[in-house]
Amino acid sequence: MIDHKLSVAPMLDWTDRHCRYFYRLMSAHTVLYTEMVTTGAILHGRGDYLAYNDAEHPLVLQLGGSDVIAMVECAKIAEQRGYDEININVGCPSDRVQNGRFGACLMAEPALVAECVNEMQAATKVPVTVKSRIGIDDHDSYEFLHTFIEQVAQAGCQHFIIHARKAWLSGLSPKQNRDIPPLDYHRVYQIKQDFSELEISINGGIKSLEEASEHLNYVDGVMIGREIYNSPYLLAQVDQKLYQQSTAVLTREDVIEQMISYVNQHVASGGKAWHVLRHMLGLCNGLAGARQYRRYLSECAGNAEASGQTLKEAALKVQFS
Repeated sequence: MIDHKLSVAPMLDWTDRHCRYFYRLMSAHTVLYTEMVTTGAILHGRGDYLAYNDAEHPLVLQLGGSDVIAMVECAKIAEQRGYDEININVGCPSDRVQNGRFGACLMAEPALVAECVNEMQAATKVPVTVKSRIGIDDHDSYEFLHTFIEQVAQAGCQHFIIHARKAWLSGLSPKQNRDIPPLDYHRVYQIKQDFSELEISINGGIKSLEEASEHLNYVDGVMIGREIYNSPYLLAQVDQKLYQQSTAVLTREDVIEQMISYVNQHVASGGKAWHVLRHMLGLCNGLAGARQYRRYLSECAGNAEASGQTLKEAALKVQFS
């Protein structure tokens, strides 16, 4: 069983395999999610959208889709590839996602989501979870959310991650949908009270481990997205503060040393250093020299000859103690 006390949100164009490897160095227990991958990409795409490093476990595939047959097929593939869980995206509000009939618009179709869950779990041994909003458009009553959770839970879903904002499916961009609709944490707390047998995680606007600890008084798990991406060293104390582990906290210098080797391996296999280093811009936030570190990486990591040495040189700009 995965302990979902803390997880990093699936973030399109951000939480790729290099980002996740970097995060795993700092926390052995934080649950990591892929970017959302559509059923079409898995079944018909030319690339391998499911590649990951074995070090990334526990790892969840976030799947976008609503065609039951395709969802089942992708669940089988994910199981074969060794993913620990599969999460259905019922929270993304973008037009592109709506046109594909998945994401937040599926909150209006709980029977379809329930069918996907039921069929996917019947076909695999991998747990299937759902990430949703608290509502969509004018369907934003507590009763609407309660009915959605109830129907999908009856199909066998045991873990819901709820972004504590509703989504406006028209009129707001995905970026605006992350900030403008007001947060309602208490609605998520109430869901946990009403469905005490379910595992409920909360997402949206959480900026520190202290805030996460407070939420854990009311729900089972906390998911943080942008705050971790912008200040990834937050993860370094998760195992100690939230999972009560006694392992040593890696210093930023330790993380950089290990990532230098990783970058060099990636470059040696034909990749570009920027694929990795772009995720590390915020690592030194709060330290003297952090601005110079970010500037050096921004200016130099995209060069054709960039390598682990580029990260080493950027680190020289920082005062670590």
